[in-house]
Amino acid sequence: MTGQKIGIVIHEGVQALDVAGPVDVFAEANSYVGEDAQYETLLIAADLNPVRASNKMRLVADLSFAEAVGGFDMLFVAGGPALPKADPDTALTEWLRGAPWRASTYGSICTGAFALGHAGLLDDKRATTHWQNAAELAARFPRAHVQPDSIYVRDGHLVTSAGVTAGIDLALALVGERHGPAVAVAVAKRLVVVAQRQGGQSQFSPYLTAQADPSSPIARIQDHVMAHIGDRHTLASLAGVAGMSTRNLSRHFFRETGITPHEFVERARMDAARMLLEGSDRPLKSIAYDCGFGTADRMRVVFSERLGITPAQYRASFRRSELDAKTW
Repeated sequence: MTGQKIGIVIHEGVQALDVAGPVDVFAEANSYVGEDAQYETLLIAADLNPVRASNKMRLVADLSFAEAVGGFDMLFVAGGPALPKADPDTALTEWLRGAPWRASTYGSICTGAFALGHAGLLDDKRATTHWQNAAELAARFPRAHVQPDSIYVRDGHLVTSAGVTAGIDLALALVGERHGPAVAVAVAKRLVVVAQRQGGQSQFSPYLTAQADPSSPIARIQDHVMAHIGDRHTLASLAGVAGMSTRNLSRHFFRETGITPHEFVERARMDAARMLLEGSDRPLKSIAYDCGFGTADRMRVVFSERLGITPAQYRASFRRSELDAKTW
């Protein structure tokens, strides 16, 4: 087994943690693998002038685009908060188009997926990005098959990760592929992170969609549901609140929010339950009843389908984070 050469593309406004997280994973892995399997990580940019990260940190590339001609085992473009709205960077786009020929594995971290999209590398491929930008990625690059809840996605030689710290998850997964789960777990313990997160990135995001126009009948429904979260809500009862027919309600609700009334109610129940799981010791059956699920079994089914984890696992993960914070 020979060593691996890894390239991470940086740019003005790059998210520093998109760079530092994977770099630290590969650097720590070198402590657990043989000398012939060491990772060498190099930063790549348009030129060797310093770039300013979004947190104002200055980063300097090891190689310019002209120098980084090939021979990489893995090649990633890091994200940045401005990338989803920015016009494509011509130099970056042109250089990234050659990524499939420069590396055996290539991809992005967080919003770096937008740079891949501009280079045509997401066409007909499964990919992910930060949950806040997933819908925009799908709209901007309609040929991409965006998976908004995934922590990371592999589609052949293409790998993409979700938001920011998910770059660490992706790097750990790649270390595990090459050296086995024991090495990945050892690196994760050293960095005080989990080797494989349970569930998707929805568990870290506000689950409700943006509220409708406050003066609209749809907003009245949303307010009513949130104020009576434990009640039974049907399309007919919600139409009564809005003073509309059920047919008009379904059409107008979807037009204003992008989801159905039923979907909104279930998301509202999810958010209410999550807040109680994070902030109280109440029994699961009590939370399930008060949030409108009826039973703990039904709440478990919904959590498993939507978040990929059970309510008990969700509570345990956030309580563990809280305990870790209290040790500082």
